[in-house]
Amino acid sequence: MINAGIIGLGRWGQNLVNSIQGKSDKIRVVAGATRTRAQEAVDYAAAQKFPLLDSVEKLLADPKIDAVILATPHTQRVQLISAAARAGKHVFTEKPLTLTSTEAAACIKVCADNKVTLAVGYNWRFQPALQEIKRMLEDGRLGVLQHIEGNFCGPSIYRFGKEHWRLRPEEGPAGGMTGRGVHVVDAMMYLSGQIDNVYAQSYRRTLDYGIDDTTSMLFRFKNGATGYLGTFIATAETWRMQVFGSKGWAEVGDVQHLTTWEMRVCYVNPDNLHVHHKPQVVSFPQTSTERLELENFADAIKAKRALAVAGGDEAHGVAVLEAILQSTQNHKPVTLG
Repeated sequence: MINAGIIGLGRWGQNLVNSIQGKSDKIRVVAGATRTRAQEAVDYAAAQKFPLLDSVEKLLADPKIDAVILATPHTQRVQLISAAARAGKHVFTEKPLTLTSTEAAACIKVCADNKVTLAVGYNWRFQPALQEIKRMLEDGRLGVLQHIEGNFCGPSIYRFGKEHWRLRPEEGPAGGMTGRGVHVVDAMMYLSGQIDNVYAQSYRRTLDYGIDDTTSMLFRFKNGATGYLGTFIATAETWRMQVFGSKGWAEVGDVQHLTTWEMRVCYVNPDNLHVHHKPQVVSFPQTSTERLELENFADAIKAKRALAVAGGDEAHGVAVLEAILQSTQNHKPVTLG
């Protein structure tokens, strides 16, 4: 059993704790720490039967804690990852890893130098439907991958007050990309490999403060496939990803995304190309992707196996985010190194 401390007990931090506490035989939370000692966090920690420590430093100094889970604002991650690694604690951080490639490389290096495992919370990779689509591409059922398109939208800018950290431009470059879109980009890379170039546009159209609410991107993958992604965060909740191959398409999407997804599949019928076939609907056993990603982290710790590494998708995802921001500023395509 891996004993973890959690830093950050807001809505998402509590969601991570709820996914494993009393449910996993691989990892559990034994202590917490927050920037401000809000009563809600105090009450939540008490209900989950772990202490809420007075400082991050006390949590990192506790020899009983093997690993830390970070559910903090994006700009705090570099300092916290570095401090945790130097304290000998394995690190699971929410996505994105960082906001710049230089910072991502520094975090990966400090974890490698201190021989601790670093993981990033891309829980979509543990969705059975997404894993099945990957198999369908690998075994040829979908044919040659041509294009992936998706969106991840909702009323995010209405949910937080003007002073909330999530509405600060430095915390949310390229609008909904940092909170939502990075999930879709990572899922696309899981299916198609890394991205070669990006063209993006991003604007604030709804409020007179905060981050952009209308962001769209075009991608070209290194394998030749293309992609499109939109993140619109001043609208109703929705998300979707559709994968087009030369033999058919597969699609996932709904209003909720923290559930086990259904998948819709439609194939080309070479014997009758003029018939419009209805898609098949495929369901999967219910699972918790948050628990699975944290248990994968625990397994990697026990096996002394690296997860986020130099040149890996976690770092490449940061480079893609950086390229998106650059493209929105100079209004030109950006080729990744």
